[in-house]
Amino acid sequence: MELFATHLEEVVAVLLFGVGFTTLLLHRNLIKKIIGLNIMDTAIYLMFTSVGYVDGRTAPIMVDGITDAAHYINPIPSGLVLTGIVVSVSVTALMLSLTVRLYRRYHTLNIDRITLLMKGEDD
Repeated sequence: MELFATHLEEVVAVLLFGVGFTTLLLHRNLIKKIIGLNIMDTAIYLMFTSVGYVDGRTAPIMVDGITDAAHYINPIPSGLVLTGIVVSVSVTALMLSLTVRLYRRYHTLNIDRITLLMKGEDD
């Protein structure tokens, strides 16, 4: 139990990823699949942030003339998280726009029903 207490952020990230992955696999609704993918993204960002943080260090902004890198946290995970958030928002917007187009054409958000309707149109 002590292991969970010391690595709480990582445990929460793994649980969030599991919830998102389960939602992505088990639901047939396209909106729920998009939400599941966003939950998985959030779990990855939480994992990157928690791994990149080091207790006792400050943000990588030079103040008070401290130039030793040992006093600052690593800025790379923060940069990756910010970049990932921008990409995630763009991908979500694209998925939602395609979902709107699919709904306008097939009048359903059920992926199985859309697939059947698409196969019926090709005949």
